[in-house]
Amino acid sequence: MKKFDNSYLNNKIKYIAGTDEAGRGPLAGPVVAAAVIFDNDIFIDGVNDSKQLSEKEREYLLPQILEKCITCSVSVISHIQIEKINILQASLLAMTTSIDRLKIKPDLVLVDGNKALNHSIDSIPIIKGDSKSFAIASASIIAKVARDRIMKRLGHYYPVYSWSKNKGYGTQEHIAAIKTFGPSPFHRPTFLRKILFEENSHRFELETGQ
Repeated sequence: MKKFDNSYLNNKIKYIAGTDEAGRGPLAGPVVAAAVIFDNDIFIDGVNDSKQLSEKEREYLLPQILEKCITCSVSVISHIQIEKINILQASLLAMTTSIDRLKIKPDLVLVDGNKALNHSIDSIPIIKGDSKSFAIASASIIAKVARDRIMKRLGHYYPVYSWSKNKGYGTQEHIAAIKTFGPSPFHRPTFLRKILFEENSHRFELETGQ
């Protein structure tokens, strides 16, 4: 993974940032992005796509990433903003903002996914970049841990949705809670249309016998 990143180094590119987001798919909560820059000789054993790691592994790796990176940043885009601009644009905005917040300006940005950033700094989209690039994988871990912690805190106020376990994703338990108790203020309405439509249709059938 480190060799992948270093393959982009040249006389004009000294600092390479990796950026990734967490939270495109959940039914509730924000999307969170992170960006990170390392020295070219830094590698941390075990860093990988955050989705391939357990929560315990991510929590173990995070302090090592924070200690060994040159600079890193996190950006949070709320569920309200997601509804206004859609999840794709919110994800791109989160990654762009995380790049802007880095204390050192990178010469190149490696972006997880198939979309380059609309930014003055050159960026290269890398499909499945979180399994290829050390910097992107590290950013994915930072973003995932940050978002999980947000959802755990929100879960204290809305325990019926079990966000401490599902982090807002559409598990059967989460969906059942939405159907029983309705959505919370932190749910994404456009993500619930199918669920609520099916529930309303079911109730109509029970009430009318049709």
